[in-house]
Amino acid sequence: MVIRAVLWDVDDTIFDYAGSDRTGLLRHLRAEGLGESDEDHHDRWMRIASVHWARVAAGESDWPAHCRDRVREFLEAELSDEDADAWFRRYVGHYESSWELFPDAVPVLDALAATHRHAILSNSSVDHQERKLRALGVRDRFEALLCAQELGVYKPDARAFRTACEALELDPHEVVYVGDQPDIDAAGAVAAGLAGVWLDRRGRGGRPELVRITGLAELPGLLAGDTRFGAPDTFR
Repeated sequence: MVIRAVLWDVDDTIFDYAGSDRTGLLRHLRAEGLGESDEDHHDRWMRIASVHWARVAAGESDWPAHCRDRVREFLEAELSDEDADAWFRRYVGHYESSWELFPDAVPVLDALAATHRHAILSNSSVDHQERKLRALGVRDRFEALLCAQELGVYKPDARAFRTACEALELDPHEVVYVGDQPDIDAAGAVAAGLAGVWLDRRGRGGRPELVRITGLAELPGLLAGDTRFGAPDTFR
């Protein structure tokens, strides 16, 4: 069956979230007078973020509380809600000023523009991703933008992927999902009946059951085949 649409993840897939966040956080920490900032600070910030975001995805927290909890744990301080919110807003200002697409994002969107439909499925919120994609100049590349906070289900829940396919009025087997997380994105998509591609930019490997690329320049070649990437035994 021919793939007719590409369903995209955003953060660390087309948008360099980790790089933008690293640059923004280190600028923020310098501005806050917290000494010489280094990669250890960012690694710790990201580990804390993943823990608190998992609580949001599980329905145990919400976005404002998640932001405050991240700040308090990172600073190891008992801040008021107002102080934690203010600290996070200052960080966001530096982060947003550092936003960048990956260099291969626009070229691959250009290469596939005439042959495939394109949409977004993100575990974020529509307001946030809408603003981000517009600021980066690519919102008009995607005919639909669906996000977990509005859907009420988060990837890898099959309902999230299938709702996105319904929005495109396509069967799941006509859609490929491309994302940077092997389980949440690629394996989740396959379990929901889509084709799944793991964008392994860091070259981690180790998941032979998944279709894996290390850069988006490889994607048009996968989609050019007469079958699902020319490897029908990969997709059951």
